[in-house]
Amino acid sequence: MKILLLSDQESRSLYEFYSPEKFADIDLIIACGDLKPSYLEFFSTMVSAPLVYVLGNHDKWHPAKQAGGCICIEDDIYEINGIRILGLGGSMCYQPGATCQYTESEMKKRINKLRWKLLRKKGFDILVTHSPAYGFNDLPDLPHQGFKCFLDLIERYQPKLFIHGHVHANYGNGFKREDQLGNTKVINAFEHYYIEYLE
Repeated sequence: MKILLLSDQESRSLYEFYSPEKFADIDLIIACGDLKPSYLEFFSTMVSAPLVYVLGNHDKWHPAKQAGGCICIEDDIYEINGIRILGLGGSMCYQPGATCQYTESEMKKRINKLRWKLLRKKGFDILVTHSPAYGFNDLPDLPHQGFKCFLDLIERYQPKLFIHGHVHANYGNGFKREDQLGNTKVINAFEHYYIEYLE
């Protein structure tokens, strides 16, 4: 399965210079937040593959008002071709009361509420978030610090992939496109990136 990842910054090469040939073999699009609904809707309209997304810390629109033709997977497990995808958007809370920002404790509560879904689905194969996990592709400042509870979630369920956004390539020389956390491949989806999911 070929997957297109999107996050944080619009891709001029895919959007402004759209060409159907660039998407001919795409089976799924995963968006990791901080992208306008109209941008996501463009791809859901122009590409014949489902588009799933989580929200980022700058997304002010409510997930209930979904981007047309797209599937919000916030606090849910979406399944395609037997692949289970868990979505947890938002970032570490650095502005109390802000939309899509969570303390470590609040994110942990969100994960705990998913225990019955996780039990029914027998875990998940891909974790999709906006924020990275603590110590993996994150930064030391609070707004870009990752969640420790993501580490526990990954350790317990051993997904094949952990896909996140939030940390941009222009934030310094610490940017990593790919990393490894135990048996889980970690991928920063910034702007756009193509991956192959092998079962």
